[in-house]
Amino acid sequence: MSEDEDITEPPLTDELDLHHFVPREVGDLVTEYVHAAHAAGMRRVKLIHGKGTGALRRTVHAALDRHPLVASYRMADDRSGWGATVVELNDESGSSL
Repeated sequence: MSEDEDITEPPLTDELDLHHFVPREVGDLVTEYVHAAHAAGMRRVKLIHGKGTGALRRTVHAALDRHPLVASYRMADDRSGWGATVVELNDESGSSL
């Protein structure tokens, strides 16, 4: 890649798979992702953390508990089940939908 080529970021979607990230970075990543998703107008997102021992899920939920843009969250009720969390975001005014 030459210096003149732009590095592009992947498009922001309503689903984030956390399996590809270092566990110690997940809390900050979730915080940044929720901000970006909210700014993009998304009101519901899914965070895929896997089932495993539950450590990553607890990290994700702790970050969501502290986030002012999170109205609520719950375990996904689709085929991902306990391996994903669905997050409802506040609307623009900061109130929950």
